[in-house]
Amino acid sequence: MKTPTQTNAIDFDSAKLQRLGFGQQSPLLQRPVSLAQLRQQLSLQLQTSLEPQRILGLFFRETQRLVPLDALVYQHKPSDLRLEFGQRGHHSISYSLSHEGETMGELVFRRNQRFSDQEQGHLESLLSALLYPMRNALLYRAATRSALRDPLTDTGNRIAMDQTLQREIEMARRHLHPLSLLMLDIDHFKRINDSHGHSAGDEVLKAVAAAIKAQLRNVDMVFRFGGEEFLILLSNTGRDAAAMVGERLRQAAQAKDYWADGTLIELTVSLGCSTLLPGESAESLLRRADSALYVAKREGRNRLAMAG
Repeated sequence: MKTPTQTNAIDFDSAKLQRLGFGQQSPLLQRPVSLAQLRQQLSLQLQTSLEPQRILGLFFRETQRLVPLDALVYQHKPSDLRLEFGQRGHHSISYSLSHEGETMGELVFRRNQRFSDQEQGHLESLLSALLYPMRNALLYRAATRSALRDPLTDTGNRIAMDQTLQREIEMARRHLHPLSLLMLDIDHFKRINDSHGHSAGDEVLKAVAAAIKAQLRNVDMVFRFGGEEFLILLSNTGRDAAAMVGERLRQAAQAKDYWADGTLIELTVSLGCSTLLPGESAESLLRRADSALYVAKREGRNRLAMAG
């Protein structure tokens, strides 16, 4: 029997803000003496975090001490990031942020009253305090994501898979939701490399990964598990639904045309599927999916096999 443990967490961002004298949230009615004072405060506050949500939340809250706002919306498509604060208003001002030609996203201010020229000038002045903190946050976000991505297929790597699988298992148990796993392998992939070269094999891997992702929900996750193996994690998905998804992936991969040196490559995939059992470990769930994949290959490939 495990002994209950108490976990304590320290929010270093908040601690740093308190050391700088910004520990208490200022009421919106307390206006700074001047625009310059608010810019100086923002310059200190926004450098205390590398999280886009925290940076923009601070910026939204503090900016309202000078310019009343109903909402702030930020979007950075290259990093698939969209954040919203407050409630939408009828009037808006939008800004495209950039630094030395590098796009840093779009920021939209909203409220129900029109913005005066003076207020617009204030917002533009305050944006200068946001520029470098957001740039650093985006660079950090990109580096973190890169460390967890397979650079060839733009799917998650093994490190990301290990972290995500354990987290999803814990969530499935907590909320009593089903969780299923698909292990997909490209049939006779070695022949493609031997006959057409590794560059052709790389293109096939990228095409198969794209075909897989095109068939899945946003909440489903794809990881490159091995050389030509992919693992698909299906949250809140039971055995029967997972089998339907697996069959759809098999057909989608087979329907795609794969070319190498002007030659059409006939390609199929095999899949093994397992669904989380009560009290089952991540290692067991993976092992059962791998065993099911072995059965699919032994029975002729180009098929889906379900774990017992």
